[in-house]
Amino acid sequence: MSWLEDLDDDDEPDFDEADVRVRPNPKANRPRTKRRPPHADAEIARVLGVDRGRYTVLVDEDGPDERTVLGVRARELRKMPIVTGDRARVVGDRTGDGGTLARIVGIEERTSLLRRSADDTDQVERIIVANADQMLVVVAAADPEPRERLVDRYLVAALDAGIRPLLVVTKIDLADPSRFLAHFEGLDLEVFTSARDEMPVERIGAALVGHSTVFVGHSGVGKSTLVNVLVPDARRATGHVNEVTGRGRHTSSSTVSLRYHGVGGSGWVIDTPGVRSFGLGHVDTANILRAFTDLAEIAEECPRGCTHLPDAPDCAIVEAVAEGRLGPGGAARLDSLQRLLLTFADKASQRAGATSTSAVES
Repeated sequence: MSWLEDLDDDDEPDFDEADVRVRPNPKANRPRTKRRPPHADAEIARVLGVDRGRYTVLVDEDGPDERTVLGVRARELRKMPIVTGDRARVVGDRTGDGGTLARIVGIEERTSLLRRSADDTDQVERIIVANADQMLVVVAAADPEPRERLVDRYLVAALDAGIRPLLVVTKIDLADPSRFLAHFEGLDLEVFTSARDEMPVERIGAALVGHSTVFVGHSGVGKSTLVNVLVPDARRATGHVNEVTGRGRHTSSSTVSLRYHGVGGSGWVIDTPGVRSFGLGHVDTANILRAFTDLAEIAEECPRGCTHLPDAPDCAIVEAVAEGRLGPGGAARLDSLQRLLLTFADKASQRAGATSTSAVES
């Protein structure tokens, strides 16, 4: 006999399950659609710098409530690169108070994108800066020695991105840059020269007003020193050149936008880390010739499909150089062009060989 038999129907116990904890199904918590809120209240902000997943942005640029805000990217943007110079759509806490974080929910269409790769055969591109309209290439006349080929690559990358290139040669008190500058005769390139006690700050500053200018250059050429003179509160670290290797030490470790205030107005200076190589694996080969404007004009007389390489038949550029019509610097200009074209020709051959091998194996 069970004690349960003694219970009447009215005496049945009540079981309350209100405090039962049920583990949620993670799949059920995911949104059922990829549609995202319109974020109509988002403000457009300039990305000034990126540091370990945190983005410093400028809200209400040139407005009465201009302020810097720290933010993070929204989950839906996790696969999209956000770089210095981007115009970001920002929501959330945009007060800029300590301990607060805004959220970047979108990126406005970019007007330009400066990129580089590790080498010419690497198709993985590294985005340097967005929305710049000028590039200031900084090179030293000596200590370290100037590298014409590296500057050529900067010019190609700039014109491929639709960015106007400028050139400044520092340390002319150590060496005469005339021979180096002769390499760039015929280019539509504004050139500035600078010495330790004679820096053309006003001339360079006038070229920066109203523009977003990215500064690039080999380590040790004085790029950060120039930035500190143009933007006194920048406080960018400066270094020295190793006397044994002749190489500069990387001092700027990140890309950052700094506002320049000049006599005629303001602009943006974008300082980048120094590099010793500048791969062009991402560049369209058709744009390489555009970096050599003097040669590009003559190339219009070339036969269709001309490669402009040393073995190209009836190449108008090769003939013009041989006849001396491009002056004493013509041969060096053609050599630079052909070196870049040969690099891409070799890469194309490698790809064709790899494709043929795959076809045979399959």
